[in-house]
Amino acid sequence: MSIKKTFEVFLAITLVLSLAATTSARENIEVVGSSTVYPFSTVVAERYGRSSGKATPKIESTGSGGGMKLFCSGIGTQFPDITNSSRRMKKSEFNQCQKNGVSEIVEVQVGFDGLVMANSVESPVMKLSRKEIFLALAAKVPGDKEGELIDNPYMTWKQINESLPDDKIEVLGPPPTSGTRDAFVELAMEGGCKAIPWLAAMEKTDKRAFKSICHTIREDGHFIEAGENDNLIVQKLQANPKALGIFGFSFLDQNADSVHGAFIEEV
Repeated sequence: MSIKKTFEVFLAITLVLSLAATTSARENIEVVGSSTVYPFSTVVAERYGRSSGKATPKIESTGSGGGMKLFCSGIGTQFPDITNSSRRMKKSEFNQCQKNGVSEIVEVQVGFDGLVMANSVESPVMKLSRKEIFLALAAKVPGDKEGELIDNPYMTWKQINESLPDDKIEVLGPPPTSGTRDAFVELAMEGGCKAIPWLAAMEKTDKRAFKSICHTIREDGHFIEAGENDNLIVQKLQANPKALGIFGFSFLDQNADSVHGAFIEEV
């Protein structure tokens, strides 16, 4: 899986709209949601405005989770009409919508995007496995004995694999409200977790504990939550060539002169 895929791990891009939403007191449609989907949404909005002769929809990047929260807050002109997401709506979000009267919901999958890990072109391309990503970023990792979990002791990439650079593990990524974050922990972290046999077996015996171990990212400064602005992550990678960033493929494509994608498991 690469980061030409970069992860070419694919995220489903979902559009959720309320049929009961009204724009009678304002001229434009209001759309919130995923920062990953934001570049595509703005292009669609601009084309709609040009071709229809109507007001161009207002697009706001709030993150998938933030968008769902705003969308499910109620019906009326003070609430968005549509939310974009890089994942499916969660059951808890659906229930919140129902509670607040947002009952006529239509969910449409409109495409796929890639999830990438990338670094500055000033540094060598990273070649990582999902297991190495898990060991670098998990809050708890296996100890010396099977079944033992310890606080993540890894400070540098070289401590995980002798062939990796002797650089501090520093990864810039999205916050918990982000659909990109949800996809990353499921596709990369959980994928790496499953490469450890006794943790993979735990999925069948204690799924809750399995997800807690595999999905929980360390909070000791090696993973830095960089907000919902993927362009900001790209800028920070330019300022810190030894760091890695996690964001949508379109941002890699748009900034190919300054960042390049990592290879994940030789792809």
